[in-house]
Amino acid sequence: MQVSAKVEYGMRALLVLAQAYEGPQSKLLKSANIATEQEIPLKFLEGILTELKHAGFVVSQRGADGGYRLSRSPGLVALADVLRVLDGPLAAVRGQRPEAVYYQEPAQNLRDVWIAVRVALRQVLETLTLEDVLARNYSAEVEALLTKQDAFESRPMFAQEKPKTNKKSSAADVLQDWAI
Repeated sequence: MQVSAKVEYGMRALLVLAQAYEGPQSKLLKSANIATEQEIPLKFLEGILTELKHAGFVVSQRGADGGYRLSRSPGLVALADVLRVLDGPLAAVRGQRPEAVYYQEPAQNLRDVWIAVRVALRQVLETLTLEDVLARNYSAEVEALLTKQDAFESRPMFAQEKPKTNKKSSAADVLQDWAI
């Protein structure tokens, strides 16, 4: 899954607003302050906040005392909902929902894989709210994913051939294998 800058910036901005949330009358935060604090380009952030406002996640007020605040408790804002508003479906295949794609033999079962990917994303993103992320209060399922041995390791894009394991007598012999 590729997380777009729009989604990442939107989530970060919402977490700033969630941290400041004290109820429906929470203080308003200026987009410029959020942009500076989170190192987000201001114009890009303003566009994101406008989308989040239209979707009902934030409210805004104009003027010298204006700014943005969450429209509801951070515990009621699921990460999946934010992602869908900013980027569309959690898992799309060429812009279509996974259940809408069909393939000919031998790829006919690939649709099942895309649907499984969507289910896996839902299991994480639909169960976490802004409040959960702020408090690092994750479900047992998410915690289990994070404690997997390779959770924080990147994998290479392609399997790379490993050098031969023949023992060499010197560093020069080893380097010879790598010479072009």
